[in-house]
Amino acid sequence: MKKENILEIFTKTNALLSGHFLLTSGRHSNQYFQCAQVLQYPNHNEVICTEIAEFFKDTEIDVVISPAIGGIIVGQEVARQLGKKSIFAEREDKELRLRRGFSIEQGKKYLVCEDVVTTGGSVFEVIEIVKNGGGEVVGVGTIVDRSNNKVKFGVPQFSTLQLEVISYSAEECPLCKQNIPAVKPGSRKIG
Repeated sequence: MKKENILEIFTKTNALLSGHFLLTSGRHSNQYFQCAQVLQYPNHNEVICTEIAEFFKDTEIDVVISPAIGGIIVGQEVARQLGKKSIFAEREDKELRLRRGFSIEQGKKYLVCEDVVTTGGSVFEVIEIVKNGGGEVVGVGTIVDRSNNKVKFGVPQFSTLQLEVISYSAEECPLCKQNIPAVKPGSRKIG
């Protein structure tokens, strides 16, 4: 699938937003990818996640793991297409943890899946969970890489869409300087 086709899906589902946004990373941006607007349509999720599954189809993978909330739908669909188990980590006291009886199995190979990466914070947290549990991370698959491949995870990585989306620290944000209110449309509370 071409980048233009994926952008068309984001535009058609009103998932590509313009305005003043507070990102999960704490940075500010004039664009926001609300992947939930795309992922609510199973056919779009299937088509987009096929790109990730195809990229990793020849990689030895035992389990797909994702950070909650955005990555769960992506990880589940990629795991379904690869015929693998899917688990997720979720926030508890501001830290990603495995709950619900999930655990990392010693020596097993894990593919990390996420919806959007800006700084990679959640993905790095999941990578640490896998490593600390004795598993091996063999790749990272995402729908949108807002860093345009600047964030490196130290394993093979693939994004269906790589864009250079400008983000600012709160102190440098020109939208803040114009007194335009920032909104936080994502799933994680900041602060």
